[in-house]
Amino acid sequence: MTISAPAPVSLGAARMEQGVKTYGTGDAEVRALDGIDVSFGSGQFTAIMGPSGSGKSTLLHCTAGLDELTSGRVFIGDTELNTLNDRDLTLLRRKKVGFVFQSFNLIPTLTARENILLPLLIAGEHHDTTWFDQVVDILGLGDRLSHRPAELSGGQQQRVAAARALVSRPEIIFADEPSGNLDSNSAAELLDFLRRAVREFGQTIVMVTHDPVAASYANRIVFLEDGRTSGEMLDPTTDSVIDRMRNLGGQSK
Repeated sequence: MTISAPAPVSLGAARMEQGVKTYGTGDAEVRALDGIDVSFGSGQFTAIMGPSGSGKSTLLHCTAGLDELTSGRVFIGDTELNTLNDRDLTLLRRKKVGFVFQSFNLIPTLTARENILLPLLIAGEHHDTTWFDQVVDILGLGDRLSHRPAELSGGQQQRVAAARALVSRPEIIFADEPSGNLDSNSAAELLDFLRRAVREFGQTIVMVTHDPVAASYANRIVFLEDGRTSGEMLDPTTDSVIDRMRNLGGQSK
């Protein structure tokens, strides 16, 4: 099967420079991100890990443009997010970014096909039929496209969410605990697909996870502790991730 890859992104798919994110003020201030510098290369599957409260989801949301930094800069490709107004930021997310969340976020009254195509329908864009068919085929959803979410298993719903993230050919996909609500078999299927999306589609994926097994599917892991990066690991294995997480104070939930 021939699958065309997204266009390469300059300066990496995304990066953060001196990222600071605080919540509250005075004695109640919490510094969720404390001067983070991190980049995510194009065509790479990166996992973000760290103890509970280390800033994993905050890093993901700020890099994806779902939340704003208190100070510092974030780029998607070579576009600096804090220079964009709300409309332009929305357009950038729509055209360049895909999202896969733990809760699936499917519209219950729409079929699987309609949920997959929803981002393009909102944007008023036509879908590439060949690309749609390739994604659906690899995800094994061909006989489920007319089903509504309530008629699908949890694993099938998450695969629909993954197809929705890919159908617009985003330059980068952000995934927040995407396998967290799945049984072990469904989680393995989803994570294997995400890894294939990187290898075969040239996709870029950044995933937050607390699960060493899930993290072992990535090419690279960035570790956080107390709102700061505390190292990284290339070509991880489940055992090597468990050993590293023990040194960070245990696995997060």
